[in-house]
Amino acid sequence: MSLFLVKGAGVAGLTVALELLRRGEDVDIVDYQDTIGQGASHFAGGMLAPFCEREAAEEIVLTLGLDAADWWDKAVPGAVICNGTLVVAQPRDLADLVRFASRTRGHVWLDKNEIADLEPALAGRFDKALFFEGEAHLDPRRALAGLAKAIRNHGGEFHLGWGPPPKKNYTAVLDCTGPAAIPNIPGLRGVRGEMLYLETAEVTLSRPVRMLHPRHPIYVVPRDDHRFMVGATMIETEDDGPISARSLMELLNAAYALHPAFGEARMVETGVGIRPAFDDNVPRVVEMEDGLAIAGMHRHGFLLAPAMAKKAATRLSNGYVLQEELIP
Repeated sequence: MSLFLVKGAGVAGLTVALELLRRGEDVDIVDYQDTIGQGASHFAGGMLAPFCEREAAEEIVLTLGLDAADWWDKAVPGAVICNGTLVVAQPRDLADLVRFASRTRGHVWLDKNEIADLEPALAGRFDKALFFEGEAHLDPRRALAGLAKAIRNHGGEFHLGWGPPPKKNYTAVLDCTGPAAIPNIPGLRGVRGEMLYLETAEVTLSRPVRMLHPRHPIYVVPRDDHRFMVGATMIETEDDGPISARSLMELLNAAYALHPAFGEARMVETGVGIRPAFDDNVPRVVEMEDGLAIAGMHRHGFLLAPAMAKKAATRLSNGYVLQEELIP
């Protein structure tokens, strides 16, 4: 049995910690935050949507993400909602919907009546849509809390706050610190994502809805208590300051275009997360001086964390020996 130190209690760190524990290893998890699941994981959409993501991502993102919903369902029973994804566009943007369809698979076309049957709140608002029945979503905050509970049940130990990590003879260290690793990993950059939460009882959605737009595409993900997560911008910067006025207006305008009731909704939260990414936006398991790092999750954290965790855990639990960088 080996003892591993996982740095970072976000989605990457927690998934790999559980994978190692399942293999019979001992794991300590450290994070400078005093609460589990902060950083970009806290502001994620939680969409397990490999087919939709293929529109702008490499084929490997789809391949690695196909088993994500099953992994999360086993790790945190009841967390995954398997209602698919709906992709819509205003009639003037139908060309964008056709283009989206040409770059993806796993969908069927819906007409206005079928849209109304699937999401009554959107009745009469869109003429055409794509429905990705095989996709799912989850609430990231609840999922990470459930994951932390599973880790503790398997014997994993958390050390949170600003204190130094425990002084133990670790077999290897796994860096899952997200943007904090950018200075230490060549080619890694930060991509800023911004989101907001709206609250209204005037809209009911059963699944994530993506609305295409030439400049301001958005997704709206339903949460409990009449809340909706609206996101997310992708800005090439490592500035993690408050959401900009421009982004706030764009997200609100797009949400209003999806359904006018969002114009009267209460804005209960805004958030910004820096998502590390490589040039190809594909994550990697990278060799470090004292172990490995899971880096470059980009906007695919909850979708790709299970696959990357399995890769890293398999590598470590098979007897850790330094080798060249691993790329999935």
